[in-house]
Amino acid sequence: MPIELMNQLDNVAFFVEDEPEEDDDPDLLGIYVGTALTDRDSGWEMGSLPDRIVLFRGPLMRMCTSREELLEEIQVTVVHEIAHHFGIDDARLHELGWG
Repeated sequence: MPIELMNQLDNVAFFVEDEPEEDDDPDLLGIYVGTALTDRDSGWEMGSLPDRIVLFRGPLMRMCTSREELLEEIQVTVVHEIAHHFGIDDARLHELGWG
């Protein structure tokens, strides 16, 4: 990831888990859990836990047939989830080619 992009994140932790939760799509590659920067108010910082970006190892590995493809898909997934941190929704991400 470009360092300039990473430096703009505010209170975000990254995790890798084996699989999505049972109630989630089993093909889910990643998820952003938190409050987007565009939705935070002045009281947000008082005691807020870090936002989370979670990548799911199983779906990523099942979808890719080579190491190079896996690394590319991880990058796309991370950028997609970071975009949610900045308040960009799925519809806009699809328009931009990051869906």
